Amino acid sequence: MAYRRQKSRSAMSLALEQKMNVMNAVMLRDMRTRFFNHGLGFLVQSFWPLTHIFVLIVIYNLAGRTAAYGDSVTLFFATALLPTMSFMYISRFMCLSLILNRQMLSFPAVKIVDIMFARAFLEIMAAFLTLFLTIVILLILGDDPFPADPIQAVLAYLSSLLLGVGIGSLAGVIVMFFELFATIYALFMVVVYVTSGIVFVAPLMPKVIGDVLSWSPVFGCVEWMRSAYYPSYPDQFVNKYYIVGIGVGSACLGLLLERVFRRQIMEG
Repeated sequence: MAYRRQKSRSAMSLALEQKMNVMNAVMLRDMRTRFFNHGLGFLVQSFWPLTHIFVLIVIYNLAGRTAAYGDSVTLFFATALLPTMSFMYISRFMCLSLILNRQMLSFPAVKIVDIMFARAFLEIMAAFLTLFLTIVILLILGDDPFPADPIQAVLAYLSSLLLGVGIGSLAGVIVMFFELFATIYALFMVVVYVTSGIVFVAPLMPKVIGDVLSWSPVFGCVEWMRSAYYPSYPDQFVNKYYIVGIGVGSACLGLLLERVFRRQIMEG
């Protein structure tokens, strides 16, 4: 009995090691092929959303936008842009990962989930690097980038990452059957951006509009983050269980569809 248990643990350890090797290979390929055929191109993966964020902040400042809460316009918009951009980049590139790496599925050791979650891991690392660089830049600009409620701010940001992975998993499987969905999803990101609450303050709008917008979990993450930064910010549109539920539910549905239709995807 003890021998069988030891043998089972050895088999599990070997399978886990093989899985890690496959994911490492997929990540290294992504890092080398996505930017400049060099691993250091991964840094661009963080600089691009960072540039995106600060270009928008400069535009808002030049347009004379003022902060509805707090003293810093830069910080006010950053609290909304960070969770929104993190979700958009993670989910969109997970959506594209299987199409861009379809040829790797010809190797028996490479599975669909290996490709999706290797991309998810890279995007999450890039998201944390973007967060770190944003904090550094805000400090250089003389802003205080630290929230009034750090725990809730961390939970809000992690929830945006969870949403990106969950919805990205589902979108990635759908794209394998219907490639045009990648374009549709990219266009849908414009809707997500406009309704996320970056350019408006939901508590200052009619309640019926906020109730409609609250169906968007990305909007919920933005409101959650702002309520963590500004103690006086109303959080009536934040449903934390709904946000996490959408993230977990989307991931489970994506994995279920991948398992059910794996043969059709591999033969496609």
